[in-house]
Amino acid sequence: MADQIPQLFGTRYVCVFLFLSGMIDTVSTVTHYSVPEEMEEGSVVANLATDLGLDVKTLKGRKMRVDVVGNKKYIDINKDTGELFILERIDRELLCPLKTSTSCFLKLDATIENPIRMFNIEVEITDINDNAPHFRRGTMHLDISESSPVGERFSLNNAADPDVGTNSVNNYHLSSSEHFALEIQTGRDGSKFADLILKKALDREQQAVHNLILTAVDGGVPTRTGTASIIVRVLDVNDNAPSFDKDKYIIDVMENSPIGSLVIQLNATDLDEGSNSDIIYSYSLYTSERTQQVFNLNPENGEIRVKEMINYEDFKLYEMEVIASDKGPNSLTGQCKLTIQVADMNDNHPEISIKSFQSPIKENIELDTVIAVVSVSDKDSGDNGVVDLHIPDNMPFKLRESSDNYYELVVSEPLDRERVPEYDITFTVTDRGSPPLSDNETMTLELLDVNDNVPQFPQSFYTIRVEENNAPGALLSSPTAFDPDLHENQYLVYFILEREIANTSMSMLFSINPENGNLYALKTFDYEIEKEFLFHIEARDSGSPPLSSNVTVHIIIVDQNDNAPVIVSPWRAHGSVVEEKIPRSTDKGSLVSKVIALDTDSVHNSRITYQFLQVTDATLFSLDQYNGEIRTMRMFSYRDPRHQRLVVVAKDNGQPALSATVTIKLSTVETAVKAYSDMTEVPLEYDIFSDLNLYLVIGLGSVSFLLLITILVTIVIKCQKPKPSKAAPPCRNSVISEGNSTIADSTLVSNDAYWYSMFLAETRKGKMVVRQPVPKGSRYIVSSLPRGTGLTDTSGSAASTLQVQITAHFNITKSFKYWPSFNKGYLFAVWNHVVLFFSCSLCFASHTFWLECFFVR
Repeated sequence: MADQIPQLFGTRYVCVFLFLSGMIDTVSTVTHYSVPEEMEEGSVVANLATDLGLDVKTLKGRKMRVDVVGNKKYIDINKDTGELFILERIDRELLCPLKTSTSCFLKLDATIENPIRMFNIEVEITDINDNAPHFRRGTMHLDISESSPVGERFSLNNAADPDVGTNSVNNYHLSSSEHFALEIQTGRDGSKFADLILKKALDREQQAVHNLILTAVDGGVPTRTGTASIIVRVLDVNDNAPSFDKDKYIIDVMENSPIGSLVIQLNATDLDEGSNSDIIYSYSLYTSERTQQVFNLNPENGEIRVKEMINYEDFKLYEMEVIASDKGPNSLTGQCKLTIQVADMNDNHPEISIKSFQSPIKENIELDTVIAVVSVSDKDSGDNGVVDLHIPDNMPFKLRESSDNYYELVVSEPLDRERVPEYDITFTVTDRGSPPLSDNETMTLELLDVNDNVPQFPQSFYTIRVEENNAPGALLSSPTAFDPDLHENQYLVYFILEREIANTSMSMLFSINPENGNLYALKTFDYEIEKEFLFHIEARDSGSPPLSSNVTVHIIIVDQNDNAPVIVSPWRAHGSVVEEKIPRSTDKGSLVSKVIALDTDSVHNSRITYQFLQVTDATLFSLDQYNGEIRTMRMFSYRDPRHQRLVVVAKDNGQPALSATVTIKLSTVETAVKAYSDMTEVPLEYDIFSDLNLYLVIGLGSVSFLLLITILVTIVIKCQKPKPSKAAPPCRNSVISEGNSTIADSTLVSNDAYWYSMFLAETRKGKMVVRQPVPKGSRYIVSSLPRGTGLTDTSGSAASTLQVQITAHFNITKSFKYWPSFNKGYLFAVWNHVVLFFSCSLCFASHTFWLECFFVR
């Protein structure tokens, strides 16, 4: 209701009209205000202080208050502003419930002190249209006889509206109706009421109830309405006779119908109501006594039921006539005829008999094998005696008719016990009667297991990581298999398939529990010796014959940091100090030495870093932490000591880290010999073995070897008895390998018992030292290469000059016997000239070499 106030007055706070009868300083002074009802709480009524001429600043001090006379305190005063405001929402209909007067006042007393003054205030509460008309009864019931004359008047209940004046009920409206109209009248007090007028005759059989809507409308703006339902029930008179749905009924009844079974329920209807529509059923005089003996008619509801057993062979047809009478003052009747036909009944169930049934059977039974014989029968005749036998469709069996009413159950699909261990086979026999009768019998067929499933591993490949230095007998994994068979066919035994690695059987390295497949290590593994193992585990069941499957197991030995780095360059004998000599005139950035350490652990653990542990002068030398090169940071001065002591530590990347140290004693010497480069500074006594001289020595040896080959070839040609050549077996310690050839200018053998992988060591004298692994029990080959030769060039390059010469010599010699079209003597002469040319060249080089040695000395 409060939401209508802005619509009526246009603003949130309604205009207040002030009526002042006078401002006098007596108690009898009355101040009048007028406000609409339903104003929101906190809305301002008027500024009382201004209207009374009071100082707003003194209101609190003078304790001004407002009291409501005889009502709740709907209005209060704001002592800060002197404004009267709505304290609680005002409902005029609640405040002034009696409608004897259109005026409604709220009386207030305002009191102030110092001096004490009282003011009488009257606030008129004006009405707004906040209530809709409503009927005391929401539904009005009227009973009107269908024989009532047109124009008859019926009084209706008035609507009430708590509002006053134009906001109260002003008019009534009736919903559309062809039988009724509305007439509105005004009372002495101005109230409106309505009468219902019948304008068209009623017919209860056409419409027994009329539903009307009466609407009351008030005169407010906007208008409000209230509605009530008028239900007019038309009272009946007996003007309609009973009637059946049909005039004639034909009914089929099965023989042997049980006594009391319903044949038909007749339904006669009377459009009237009450006692005029109550119907009684009875046989007419035309119905025979035999019919009345076999069938019973219920006079109240018209049901015809079987009274005696019906036999098709006695009577095939019954006829009767039934009368329906109402209970009105002037009884009216209706009748119908019935013909009851007796039909033959399928009253015998088919029978099923299991003659033979074989259970259990093996799951690998052959197809079309007979496992059961079944016979069926039915005592009825005709279609009622014809029977059909079937089994469920989702089974691996089928029925095969062998003779009249005999069937064989055979296997139609392969059986699998692991998928379905047993079958509940239901034989269902059904006749062709109407309705069909059936019977069934269920047999359980069990399947016996055969060993037809191989053990299955959940994985086809197992990768097992084992840390080195493991304890013997440690459990590595449990690669178990599963066999869906039963009993002994599913009992599995596990084996390790024998395989030798380096003359060692797998059974000496690993053990497997034959019952549960637990895999154990029998020894402690060393990553540096054995990095991985690959073998197979077999799971075999205990069936007959046994079935098995295997799985590949890949054992990966995980490295631990159990090997300390080994200093391999500069080489020293069992911890002795390495002594090096360098010129004092060495430039800044010159290579002094290079420390190389090797770690046989894995790549991560074998990553080496270098650092100085002790150094005589930290400003003189620098050490590369990654490649171990020691270089000068500045030139030597006269103040620097003659001897420098460097202690280098090489640490690996393991956790915890392992290390090795080498002590290098550097001595500076005064020399006038000019260094060839910052990479090559050799002592004077070592210059005779420079790269050029070393190549000359190798060349002399090669020419001597070629001369020897030439002599042998000459002897072979002269003898003219060529024999098939056999390839010489490769030497175990051969410098020239079959895969990657490495030709060294000098070779020496070390008796070091430790096995190293191939590594390169660069010495201060510009050489590359190569150590290659050889079979167990042999010594190492240590080769010195020029500094400019890299690891890739050395290991992946083609054969050296010497190898090319040897290979060419053998190929030319071997091809002599395959070239019959050439003059062998001519070729031999050419070959001798070539050898002579190389011999002369090498003699000249040798002469130069010895002259150089002489002058150098």
